Amino acid sequence: MLLGPPVVAVVIFEVMLSATAMFNHGNIYLPERIDRFLRLLLVTPDMDRVHHSVHAPQTNSNLGFSLPWWDRLFGTYVAQPPEGHTEMEIGLEGFRDPQQVERIQGMLMLPFVHRLGEYTINRRW
Repeated sequence: MLLGPPVVAVVIFEVMLSATAMFNHGNIYLPERIDRFLRLLLVTPDMDRVHHSVHAPQTNSNLGFSLPWWDRLFGTYVAQPPEGHTEMEIGLEGFRDPQQVERIQGMLMLPFVHRLGEYTINRRW
């Protein structure tokens, strides 16, 4: 209320954000032709999946949460992973220890287990 946006505008934004997040994180298959068209307007599940790759260049790509234009504008758009979506390995090598990622205590410690330069973020090639 302090910033002044109407309540209805905030509600509409949140509904649209939630709907697009459920869509692009859904484990659904879209025919390539439809996916190619939708990528012009929305982040599709295949487009989003690329940043879950084990490879740093793909991990640091396709970061938009609903609109694909930001990745295209800032050069972080990757159309397809080199090995294809069905063969792409998901997850980061350094974060596969079940003790670390399957318990809340381990997840909360993740930001503190490596030195700053060892994290994948901002590594391009």
